[in-house]
Amino acid sequence: MTVPIEVRELYPFQPKRLTVQSGVEMSYVDEGSGSPLLMVHGNPTWSFFYRRVIREFAGPTHRCIAPDHVGMGLSDKPQSYPYTLAQHAANLEKLVLELDLRDIDMLVHDWGGAIGLLVASRHPDRFRRLVISNTAAFRWPDLPPLLRLARVRWIGVLLIRGLNAFVLTTQYTASARRDRLRGPVRLGYTFPYNSWANRIATARFVQDIPVDAKDRAWPALLELEHGLTRLSAKPTLLLWGERDWCFTPAMRDRFKDFFPQARSVGLASAHHLLYEDAPEECLAALRDFLL
Repeated sequence: MTVPIEVRELYPFQPKRLTVQSGVEMSYVDEGSGSPLLMVHGNPTWSFFYRRVIREFAGPTHRCIAPDHVGMGLSDKPQSYPYTLAQHAANLEKLVLELDLRDIDMLVHDWGGAIGLLVASRHPDRFRRLVISNTAAFRWPDLPPLLRLARVRWIGVLLIRGLNAFVLTTQYTASARRDRLRGPVRLGYTFPYNSWANRIATARFVQDIPVDAKDRAWPALLELEHGLTRLSAKPTLLLWGERDWCFTPAMRDRFKDFFPQARSVGLASAHHLLYEDAPEECLAALRDFLL
């Protein structure tokens, strides 16, 4: 998939490709030459979400690595594929091992939290510091009504794959600064999901949300939750958009049970898409924590 000309000024990177399974390739940004800074996105974003961080940190001090999950962004979007938490984690794990990344500083957001932290819990010796934003990595009793509706299979397929509702509504329900999600920025978030076929992963991510033991992602979630203890001593920053109606500040506080020494930075004016709502504050917090 080609990045539109209007988006290239915002996302001027030349992504690389990694074969994660036979005939399936993952796209990833790899910029700079210093210490690895791994950025793991969620749904329905892609590495475009971290574009400011890449431009800020890529250079002699940091090697910025930002993959697009299979089915997302510039990665392949196979129609017959196990779009599961376990598979996404396996893909990220392969990237980490293939590139032989060590002393990794990792940023995670949304589904990227479960995916990235699951990989880190399997290889704690490779990870140095964690930045956790608006995500969950443990069992949680409540699921917002909008997500419950989207998980109803035929409704979710119609809304997400047919009408692109998840991508479009995210820009209205997950941002406090809708004025910033226009023009090339809006196009940057929407063009990878421009057809029924290209929206397969956005739908499958929602269907894969583990609510109870009947869900196929439940075993991976339990592995993740139990594995967080292997990461609890690592320097951790909880960087949170506090207006998020899905990943609320209560979820951030739950992370404090696993990371009792974590530093917490709350962004009172930011929603779920915190790097869009408060980019300057996010970069300042990252500089303070990572440099």
